[in-house]
Amino acid sequence: MTGSADPARRKLLIDTHVLIWLTEGDRQLGLQALGALRLAYREHRALVSAITPWEIALLVSKGRLRLGRDVLDWVHHTLEVPGVELSALEPQIAVASTRLPFEIHADPADRILVATARHLGATLVTADGPLLELARQGHFLAIDAGK
Repeated sequence: MTGSADPARRKLLIDTHVLIWLTEGDRQLGLQALGALRLAYREHRALVSAITPWEIALLVSKGRLRLGRDVLDWVHHTLEVPGVELSALEPQIAVASTRLPFEIHADPADRILVATARHLGATLVTADGPLLELARQGHFLAIDAGK
């Protein structure tokens, strides 16, 4: 893993559901997580994985998510917010997502998010219980988005 040694200066990688909650004003997003995300945006430390637009578009296409605008417009608008950066799906991350040194479910988006967090030394902001448990086991850093 690479990244800042100071946890307060680490980049925050935003899980897909958290980005939706943040953008749509969902109250499931906890106050501590919201505060950490707001600070990360102000300090230009907020990251969205390149897999996230794919995952959002997939959810919309399957009717599992409804947005107030076309999905591509929604994604562009969300990524234009100052302080957020789109994190590329680098070859190292793609390959690492298939070689994680611990058991993780087969969801490709989650595997890529975890591999991205590990590669960048970023903290994943998620409410996904199994991912939070892996973080508690020390495999990567995470913030519980529900708190």
